[in-house]
Amino acid sequence: MTQDSSPARPARPQGVAEPSGGRRLWLAVREIVLIILITILASFLVKTFLFRAYYIPSGSMEQTLQINDRIFVNLLIPGPFEVERGDVVVFEDTKGWLGQPAPVASNPVRDALEFIGLMPNSSEQHLVKRLIGLPGDRVQCCSAEGELTVNGAPVEEPYLYPGSAPSDIPFDVTVPEGHVWVMGDHRDASADSRMHQDGPGGGFISLDDVTGRAEVIAWPLSRWGDAGGDRDVFEQVPDPEAARTGSE
Repeated sequence: MTQDSSPARPARPQGVAEPSGGRRLWLAVREIVLIILITILASFLVKTFLFRAYYIPSGSMEQTLQINDRIFVNLLIPGPFEVERGDVVVFEDTKGWLGQPAPVASNPVRDALEFIGLMPNSSEQHLVKRLIGLPGDRVQCCSAEGELTVNGAPVEEPYLYPGSAPSDIPFDVTVPEGHVWVMGDHRDASADSRMHQDGPGGGFISLDDVTGRAEVIAWPLSRWGDAGGDRDVFEQVPDPEAARTGSE
């Protein structure tokens, strides 16, 4: 006969009864409910202060962003961190670029998921474009070589949709204080700043309307990755003041 070497189960303190089956079930349910509530609270706080989900409804940013992509947007930009040329930004449509929103049928489950930030908000009017010009920048297109220029410096744009020219619409604008100039990567299919020069705001977007910077393509999983910001192509662009001084 062999001796059992397994550790002895500690004796329950005298006077403490073992939980009944019903109580054990209640403790397990309570723990699950607490985990769900904490997850919802964390998601809500992230959505409110850090990141928010949006989906891409059109091809204006192809091929950087494709139709039905889901992206996460950093809400700390602008704010503690500033936007830069080349960023892919989301902004609220306060100038009526999208026209009247189509009515969306109410769905309690979807509404709840939108509220806590697990789904994009289908009722808000937002657009996503690439930031080309900062306040004070002179943005022109096109040069004799067919290039976009910012403060006189030519910009090669590797993110453009294959076959798209920098612009089929000639323009020469200086971005006012507190505003930015934005353009889609699929220039042939993007109703961006160029197309609204005669409308409210002259095609410029107020920095107050910028919701944040697109950081990640989250869905579909096959496209998981960076949302396509490209500041490097603007590295040689001089500051507006330096460009004006140099031209005098």
